[in-house]
Amino acid sequence: MTKTNRSIERGLTVLEAVHVSGASSLASLARQTGLSKPTLLRICATLESRRWLIRRSNDGRYRLGSGFPQPGGLPDAVDRLVAAGKTAIVHLSETTGLGVDLAAGIGRGRTEIVDTTRVFRKHGVYPDAVGFRPSPVLSALGAAYLSALSEAARAEAVQDMVRRSAREDIAALPQLADRLRTVAALGYAARAAGHWGRAVDYGELPSAIAVPILADGVPVGAVNLVWNAGDRPVEAVARDHLARLQDAAKAIGAAYATLDPAASPGPVRPRS
Repeated sequence: MTKTNRSIERGLTVLEAVHVSGASSLASLARQTGLSKPTLLRICATLESRRWLIRRSNDGRYRLGSGFPQPGGLPDAVDRLVAAGKTAIVHLSETTGLGVDLAAGIGRGRTEIVDTTRVFRKHGVYPDAVGFRPSPVLSALGAAYLSALSEAARAEAVQDMVRRSAREDIAALPQLADRLRTVAALGYAARAAGHWGRAVDYGELPSAIAVPILADGVPVGAVNLVWNAGDRPVEAVARDHLARLQDAAKAIGAAYATLDPAASPGPVRPRS
């Protein structure tokens, strides 16, 4: 009987655990697999390098990446953006003391948060943001991304929003042109006053400013700073940290292009 490969068996055991349980901490994987944490760290690092796993920046939990062969897996461009932005968003969060969200363009003028540094006890805002699709009109991330699209792509996105968007977004569409002019004048997009992203937000009302991420001149996503609105006004955060936010966006865009220079940058196809 042919012997099996122990290292491969262990790697598959880890993947099966994450597949069944969803985003998993190292401690959880140790309990599920019976493997030691040092062994798991080596296995997970190998799987990350192949994009079979992704490690979230805010809580260190592992989730499946685009390399894992399953229907509906994350598009490769999302993994590229997460890999390109991981170091930059952590550094930005540490230097500003604020939460940072990284969002990928998913088509039709929309974005999806794919990584975050939010920690509630530190930043005072709802932390479970990965997978959320912010308003393309009223959120900072959405407006920043829209502002970077070509006129033709933006017009197509707006037409789609009329058919598919929430009532709040549709009601705000007549003010979109003015909002985008403000974004161009300020150099950043701000979360619309009084806008709650979703009903599960808790704590105080969050504020955010965002800028687009460009790879070889093409928008691939956006990155923001997010904080408790009661702590600081938008203008103060922009004055103190906009340059850092813009530098982070440039670094992420450059890293994104470098990770796969043969691929044409652009928004990923939307998931159903």
